[in-house]
Amino acid sequence: MPESVAKLWKQLDSGKSFVVIAGPCVVESEALCFDVANAMTKLSRKLGFTYIFKASYDKANRTSGKSFRGPGLENGLAVIASVRRRFGVPVLTDVHTEDQARAAAASDIDVLQIPAFLCRQTDLIGAAVATGKIVNIKKGQFLSPAEMCQVVKKAKEFGGEKFLITERGTTFGYNNLVADMRSIPIMRALGAPVIFDATHSVQLPGGAGDKSAGQREFAPVLARSAVAAGADGVFIETHPDPDHAKSDGPNMIPLAEMADVLRSLLRVREAVRS
Repeated sequence: MPESVAKLWKQLDSGKSFVVIAGPCVVESEALCFDVANAMTKLSRKLGFTYIFKASYDKANRTSGKSFRGPGLENGLAVIASVRRRFGVPVLTDVHTEDQARAAAASDIDVLQIPAFLCRQTDLIGAAVATGKIVNIKKGQFLSPAEMCQVVKKAKEFGGEKFLITERGTTFGYNNLVADMRSIPIMRALGAPVIFDATHSVQLPGGAGDKSAGQREFAPVLARSAVAAGADGVFIETHPDPDHAKSDGPNMIPLAEMADVLRSLLRVREAVRS
């Protein structure tokens, strides 16, 4: 296991540091990723949280086949790896296949993320765990929190010891998601740090016809609730200009608002822990 991954996992597993996974939904350009990473790295140093940059090289589950997916595996991984080198922060990206898991691991990605729709894909979990990297498994929108025990069991059977579980809401259809805060303590009891995905939880899947809509104004509300319920950290997509983002703009929090949002989350965490 690389020393950097071991050091990061020690921080994540200790529960002492608040974890913030944040970045744009998709790699639109290297300049965008640098802008977001620069701002978030400065905030992490100022406010004292553990920061992990995130971005996707390929959004494989778009509502429409015409939607922007990203620059692809090779070019996207190169941009994300450049963020890691330039800012000295750990980085996270999604993987959709076993080959992608191996390619991302070889590109110095610190955290491999299993998308919610793929959380029951046994071979994908096995391949991600086998890389020795930290694995973030998102709870499927179609699963109850308790059902994640079988997903965790799979990861452990493959030898996984370094993984996170992320709550991102549950769908009952009709272009909406429901975030049940009981899921935080339920999934924490499974023995892994739990992250709350505040921005995907306010997504309205397919709510704009050929693309998803969203209610970004409620993302901070749900994030505060999750922290109060005991979440170890948050996953928040952010962009300098969400209304003109190429993917998931309606959910993302404007980069200029992140400082205030994170200060409020840290105050809630302090109050709960004291």
